Amino acid sequence: MANEANMEKVMTDLKVLTRDAEALMHATAGQAGEKVSEKMTELRQKLSAALDSAKATCQRLEEKAVAGAKAADKTIREHPYESIGAAFAVGVLIGVLVGRR
Repeated sequence: MANEANMEKVMTDLKVLTRDAEALMHATAGQAGEKVSEKMTELRQKLSAALDSAKATCQRLEEKAVAGAKAADKTIREHPYESIGAAFAVGVLIGVLVGRR
């Protein structure tokens, strides 16, 4: 469950980062002198490549999350009583471990 929450947070952060970086690129498009312009163009290309990579990574993470959720759903639907038993056993184990502290 913590991994799912972490993955969700990473995906959200990647989306926000790419949106903000794209907005920054568009906002600073024409605000450089001649000397700085060449360096800015190079930096924009690198940032654009990094953004494309981040978008691809985010898309892969989303696809993996959906595939994992579908697999879990299928397994639970095929074996409902076993799933309930496993969830109960994990709950008891966590309860025993927490109770010992």
